[in-house]
Amino acid sequence: MLIALLAVVTVVRAVRIVPQARARNVERLGRYHRTLAPGLNFVIPYIDRVYPAIDLREQVVSFKPQPVITEDNLVVEIDTVLYFQVTDPRSAAYEIASYLQAVEQLTVTTLRNVVGSMDLERTLTSRDSINSQLRGVLDDATGKWGLRVNRVEIKAIDPPKTIKDAMEKQMRAERDKRAAILSAEGQRQSQILTAEGDKQGAVLRAEGNRTAAILKAEGQSRAIDEVFQAVHRNDPDPKLLAYQYLQMLPQLAQGQGNTFWVIPSELTSALQGVSGAFTENLPTIAGTGGDSTDGSAARAAEDAAESAEAAAEADADADASEADGIRQITSGGAEDEPLTDHQTQPAHPTGS
Repeated sequence: MLIALLAVVTVVRAVRIVPQARARNVERLGRYHRTLAPGLNFVIPYIDRVYPAIDLREQVVSFKPQPVITEDNLVVEIDTVLYFQVTDPRSAAYEIASYLQAVEQLTVTTLRNVVGSMDLERTLTSRDSINSQLRGVLDDATGKWGLRVNRVEIKAIDPPKTIKDAMEKQMRAERDKRAAILSAEGQRQSQILTAEGDKQGAVLRAEGNRTAAILKAEGQSRAIDEVFQAVHRNDPDPKLLAYQYLQMLPQLAQGQGNTFWVIPSELTSALQGVSGAFTENLPTIAGTGGDSTDGSAARAAEDAAESAEAAAEADADADASEADGIRQITSGGAEDEPLTDHQTQPAHPTGS
């Protein structure tokens, strides 16, 4: 039983299965002998010693935030992430005791050297430059350890709280400045557009008023032309015009504010024309003693005479009112001074 059990244990210790992307170092009698490749491997039991597997895949290691002093004497906390891969299992096992700890310390020292030559603002804006410098230094230093550093990324840069507050105030001031500039630009653009709209509206209104005035003037011109042509076509005589003239005279005194109006000198000619129109070449009615007028003509003449008397009375009243007004005006400056002939002269140029 013991021999069988020993044989089984011996067979098990002689067979080693290595997973893919793994490697195991073998020591024979205390010295490095070989590295087991992935798959089925055989070793000599009790003579060969097989060490734990080393992962050959790319590994990601996140280090704790490290305090770093910048060029302007500010302490910032920098958190880094390292991507590396073991390329030589023998060197990784025998060239250094703990390659993870060595890579971490090397990253911290290199980071302090790189960031120590930059101020805070440049540190915050130069992450790519810091990453490339870190990767170059780490790749050169870890090459003899059987490692290859693929990437180094800065995950976070935390400045002090006072610096954060100052930066927030600065950013707030910048945002307020941009907002004020944008608001001013918007108001300026709005005023420009409003002014352009008012200008276009004024131009259109002026053009509309001009067109309307032109059309109105053309209409009045055509109306006057039509009336003038109609008058000339009908060829009215002076008697008709005199009659129309007399019909318009009563309308001059219809207004409530017409306390003074002038009777033109043409009134006598108009009356004579109307009188001649009713008395000239009229036929004699049988049974009457008249030879050129009848009863209707006499009445028309009487009406014309009454109109003339009424116009003369209105003219006299207007002259009296004007004289009273002039007398009241001149009485304030010289009470005993008599009015001159020029002040008492009627306003109409000629009287009938």
